[in-house]
Amino acid sequence: MGAQLRVYRQKIKSAQTTKKITRAMELISASRIYKAQQRVAAATPYDRAVTRAVSAVATYSNVKHPLTTEPERIDRAAVVIFTSDRGLAGAFSSSVLKEADALTSLLRSQGKEVVYFLVGRKAVSNFGFRRRKFEQQWIGGTDLPQVDTAKAIADAVLASFNTEASEGGVDEIHLVFNRFVSMIAQVPEVIRLLPLEVVPGMQTPADDEVFPLYEFEPDVTKVLDALLPVYIESRIFNAMLQSAASEHAARQKAMKSATDNADKLIKNYTRLSNSARQAEITQQISEIVGGADALSTAGDED
Repeated sequence: MGAQLRVYRQKIKSAQTTKKITRAMELISASRIYKAQQRVAAATPYDRAVTRAVSAVATYSNVKHPLTTEPERIDRAAVVIFTSDRGLAGAFSSSVLKEADALTSLLRSQGKEVVYFLVGRKAVSNFGFRRRKFEQQWIGGTDLPQVDTAKAIADAVLASFNTEASEGGVDEIHLVFNRFVSMIAQVPEVIRLLPLEVVPGMQTPADDEVFPLYEFEPDVTKVLDALLPVYIESRIFNAMLQSAASEHAARQKAMKSATDNADKLIKNYTRLSNSARQAEITQQISEIVGGADALSTAGDED
């Protein structure tokens, strides 16, 4: 009985230690979510402005630019997958990887070869464990994205896109990341980055309205050459910011769940420990009473 009581006390101590760790991680993630949301909010106006400028050039010009023209045939597609560097975030990374697998199945069913660009150690570890090939990887700083990393990714995918598919390049590029919806919901999302799709919802002029005519200086091709790399970098950085905010929210939710589970374990083991202690006391009392009865009986016989 004493050995069982010691086991329960050891489990209670272990659960209390785990609770302290998970509670601390929950508080850290909660403090970082606010900053991540601020970064998303600060970057969104710039992202929208660049998107609006690129849409205006693509809509009000007749030039055929390689980045805005749909190719006649798409043989190879690139998929950029955004995961986290660290674990303990619930299904954050696995949901993105599942979405990437679904996209891969869709692209291959269309007769396209798929190549991968990975962001985050979880994606790299997953591909390494499954022995799947990928083109490039970027690890470190997924919870605090930097513009330099976004520029490196943008340069890599642009270089691959500007290379012929027969020479190892790609014809289209997709991004797979977690979009931050709320503290409760983080939704895996897939967007096609290139070739550029003109943003839907462009306003059409009314009967008595005339949209302005645009003149581009220098020529439209040079304007697109300057704008599109900035647009791609902005979209990738925005995806990284969305992914970082989602990671912190997912980790806070997972750590809160772990803390609650630790509380339940402590309560259950405390109840079992009390029962074992009560049984031990009852047994000791029974032994004392039995011993007293034996002494009393022996005294009467004498």
